[in-house]
Amino acid sequence: MHNDKEFLEIVNSGFDKLNFGKEPNRLYDPVYYSLSVGGKRIRPVLCLMAAELFGGDYKEALNAAYGVEIFHNFTLLHDDMMDKAEVRRGKPVVHLKWNENVALLSGDAMSVIAYKYISESKNLKETLDVFSDTALKICEGQQYDMDFEDNQDVSVDDYLKMINLKTAVLLAASLKIGAISADASDSDKDNLYEFGRNLGMAFQLQDDFLDTFGDVEKFGKKIGGDIVANKKTYLLIKAIEIATGELKEELINWINLKEFDPQEKIDAVKSIYNKLNIAKYSEDLIESYFHEAAKCFGAVNIPDSKKQFLRSFTDSLKYRVY
Repeated sequence: MHNDKEFLEIVNSGFDKLNFGKEPNRLYDPVYYSLSVGGKRIRPVLCLMAAELFGGDYKEALNAAYGVEIFHNFTLLHDDMMDKAEVRRGKPVVHLKWNENVALLSGDAMSVIAYKYISESKNLKETLDVFSDTALKICEGQQYDMDFEDNQDVSVDDYLKMINLKTAVLLAASLKIGAISADASDSDKDNLYEFGRNLGMAFQLQDDFLDTFGDVEKFGKKIGGDIVANKKTYLLIKAIEIATGELKEELINWINLKEFDPQEKIDAVKSIYNKLNIAKYSEDLIESYFHEAAKCFGAVNIPDSKKQFLRSFTDSLKYRVY
């Protein structure tokens, strides 16, 4: 069996050789650029590891793994436009390196390319059903995320529903699609899906946490962007929920302020978070999802000895550098 580092090398080597097209270059160059700036390739690696977990040949899941990763990067490209982000993985985002029209069309091309690779998967009907259902859920999640921008009454439950759709289901689908390629049982596919879904929830909550409390050099994005944009993350929603008195007034004031120094706002809101112990609330919730993921993985009916590589890889996700 292969470990995550070996599969990462296989995936990266494969992307270096893939040829989607060349002209017009302003359509395809952003596609290659998006896929070349790195990342952990968590989803394709999980897809391939899931295939081997059940005794399958990872090569039969390789096209699906490419499709999942291309689709993921398509969602990031459009998400960056909607969020008006400036940096992704330490590099300028596509809509700034080119322009928004280029980013929009190149993203559309990436979604089509993703389906092309998914269509070359083993057990196509089941794979395509899972992938298409997931793609639609991601769109639903993105719409909820945009709706939150104008909704002042977003609850923690609302937020968790949104990140389940926008983020967690693709991680879950990556694992299930790998299991489908290896002809795993229905119960094992479902348990692996729930393992991935809970892992995805933890991963997104951790991402939100790192946007405020992370190390910019290691996180690969500017710290505090969510605070500046008043993005309704778990941190902000929980802070609004539990803050009282002058502290809540100060937080609401920063949210409503139209003109401000970005760093001053980041420092002020982070100080409020610290007074409310928001980091601890967030870390406890993250840990609860990691715990639930471990339970679901434990229910997968294969010997523990075969779970070693996948367990080690997912455990490593818990310890991203703050």
